[in-house]
Amino acid sequence: MAPNSPLHQAGTGSSPPAITPSWGSPRPRDGSCALKTIDLHGNKIEGQLPRGLSNCSDLEVLDIGSNRITDTFPAWLRRLPKLSILLLRSNQFYGTIGVFPSLQIIDLASNNFSGVLRPQWLKQFKSMMAESNSSGETIDFQSINPYEPLYQYSVGFMYKGIFMTFERMLTTVTVIDFSNNRLEGNIPESFGRHVSLRVLNLSHNAFSGKIPAQLGSMTDLESLDLSCNQLSGEILQGLTDLTFLELLNLSNNYLVRKIPQSRQLSTFDSSSFGGNAGLCGPPLSKLPCGASPYTPSPQVVDRSSPHHVDVVLFLFIRLGFGVGFAAAIVVEWNRVSRWRVRT
Repeated sequence: MAPNSPLHQAGTGSSPPAITPSWGSPRPRDGSCALKTIDLHGNKIEGQLPRGLSNCSDLEVLDIGSNRITDTFPAWLRRLPKLSILLLRSNQFYGTIGVFPSLQIIDLASNNFSGVLRPQWLKQFKSMMAESNSSGETIDFQSINPYEPLYQYSVGFMYKGIFMTFERMLTTVTVIDFSNNRLEGNIPESFGRHVSLRVLNLSHNAFSGKIPAQLGSMTDLESLDLSCNQLSGEILQGLTDLTFLELLNLSNNYLVRKIPQSRQLSTFDSSSFGGNAGLCGPPLSKLPCGASPYTPSPQVVDRSSPHHVDVVLFLFIRLGFGVGFAAAIVVEWNRVSRWRVRT
């Protein structure tokens, strides 16, 4: 492959590609676009996404994370039938989020997206609603043409709380990461229909309301992060059915009452639930909900203390004064009685 070929420019090599802020979509000489992977992660690209990318009908992976792109959500890319991985992390995208029926992995973290997630919108993520299969199919991020030099590509995103890089992955791995934006409103119940979802990260937004019970239907879920929102209500028992869950973070919300107990949830420490003043029970505390951490002991009077001596002395003085006063009245009464008898 020639060093100046479009695929070479679009891939990540030993040095970052020299791309001006007004970069255009790469095309072969015939005007079409045969790219399958575009990886421009971690450069200093500015401006907007070129609309010419919509001509890349074979595009499967678009990674433009960690740049300086300022644009609205590229909903116009949904016409690409094979696009399955879209990574826009750490840019300056803004506005509402559009939908892609074919997406397998979507990472929009650390942007300025806003608005609410509507149930009808989520229902269009068809690829994440299919039941998991065990076919073992993978996506390879490399050239497989035996007549061309081998260029190794990879994609990176947050997976189970860690930024990981993949050179290939199973087609059953599905990820939604909308963390660190300005999304609000309730978490839609329709998330529960995404039964093949492995990672769901909605942390550091402004979601409110209760945790949907339907999340308990996402039985393939391995990582769930809803931390740093404004969620309220109880942690539902249905979360105990997520037997593959390896990462859970519900911290820094307004959740209340007892944390459900199960073998799965018992594997998480207090950091998964901290910052919820109304939560109680293990692992936040070993005491049952409603129990006081302090048991008042019966008060024992120290008879040798100076305070006790002063109190007793005071009582004796008052008692003596009262008895003396009564005796004086009796003596005076007897004296007056005798005087009357004599007269």
